[in-house]
Amino acid sequence: MPVPDADVPAQEGPRRPIPTPGTLMVDTRIENRVGEFRGVAGPYWSLRPVCGGIEWEAAPEFVRSATPIERLGAENARCNARSRGDVL
Repeated sequence: MPVPDADVPAQEGPRRPIPTPGTLMVDTRIENRVGEFRGVAGPYWSLRPVCGGIEWEAAPEFVRSATPIERLGAENARCNARSRGDVL
């Protein structure tokens, strides 16, 4: 029986479609944190906090689209942050 080659990547499942930049997504591994999709960084998706801040990377299998109520809450938080001068 042949030994698997360590340099050969494991079989991956079907790839998810990549969201459009700016789409609000939820990272389920970080307390359902809502972030704006920014792009792909290797095997990860880059998300940015809605009210500004440092981007983080999330594995696509733990990211889902934001529900309408999550989008509304995130957009409301962004507007409040802008009114306080926290977001440009």
